[in-house]
Amino acid sequence: MPAPVDPNLQSASASELDPAPVATRNPESSLTPSDVDLMIGIQAGDADALSQLYDRYNGIVKALVLRILHNDTEADDLLQEVFLEIWNQAKNFSAQKGKPLGWMVTLTRRRAIDALRKKQAYARAEERLRAEPERQPLAWVQNTTAEDIRSGDTRAIMAKVISALPEAQQQVIDLAFFRGLSQREIAAHTNIPLGTVKTRLELGLKKIYDSLKEIKDEL
Repeated sequence: MPAPVDPNLQSASASELDPAPVATRNPESSLTPSDVDLMIGIQAGDADALSQLYDRYNGIVKALVLRILHNDTEADDLLQEVFLEIWNQAKNFSAQKGKPLGWMVTLTRRRAIDALRKKQAYARAEERLRAEPERQPLAWVQNTTAEDIRSGDTRAIMAKVISALPEAQQQVIDLAFFRGLSQREIAAHTNIPLGTVKTRLELGLKKIYDSLKEIKDEL
């Protein structure tokens, strides 16, 4: 006849064989916030949540930006802008519509493509302006109006046409045409990027030229 089993020993053996709960095996796992938790924190204005999200995904975001811009320095700059936008646009995230990473990837691609388009636009503008004299970007317009608009006051007409331009274009046109500043000098004087100065000059020149053509046809 077998000896009776001590119930305390039987209970201890069962406890040893029973696997430990997940939280006991990995106590830190329950403390790690999910992506959704971090987004909810960011929506509530928790800067630490944004920092954690940055640590978790900055490599993926930068890699995506690099695939579009192909410039490490520009990618680093845009990386900071993307996470700033995540902070500002977090209210638009909804866990019901998708995962945080998918939302971040969409936002990143949009910002990177916008940056690429601006970069390409500046490059095209710079290329077109290379043929123009840097210190007298409106010289060809002045010569054209003096020859073609014989019956009007050229300076008065020019002033009227320029006043119809957007304020930003008026500013660079005034500095270039009336004050004789170069494009680089304008950029330094106004603290505007050189590419932006060139683009505004180009747009202003085109609008002036088109306006003068219309005036000439009416005279």
